[in-house]
Amino acid sequence: MHEMSYVARLCDLAAKTAKSEGMAKVTAIHADIGQMTGIVPFYMQKYFKTAAKNTILSEAELVIGIIPVTALCNTCKTEYTPDAEHDYLCPACKSGDCKIIKGREFLLTKVKGECEE
Repeated sequence: MHEMSYVARLCDLAAKTAKSEGMAKVTAIHADIGQMTGIVPFYMQKYFKTAAKNTILSEAELVIGIIPVTALCNTCKTEYTPDAEHDYLCPACKSGDCKIIKGREFLLTKVKGECEE
């Protein structure tokens, strides 16, 4: 249920962005969510209409993109997507010494709308 707090933050940021850009109405909000955030896109969509109700975002569509997990091997500097096939180890050198460099993000990437006349 922590998705509701993320939706509320996203709506707040999108509304502020829209107002600063002179938009009268927002038609779409684009957000990218990392796979490691624990955020479930289904629930983001479910709670969005409630959070956007009676705001400049009330008619907007929420478009969600998923950021896959990417790791960087500290041994051989290979970037890779950890997977069970390789036991989550670097596929190039089999090292487990890595750091996650993508997949933890939660980003508002675009606010689309109509400007005031």
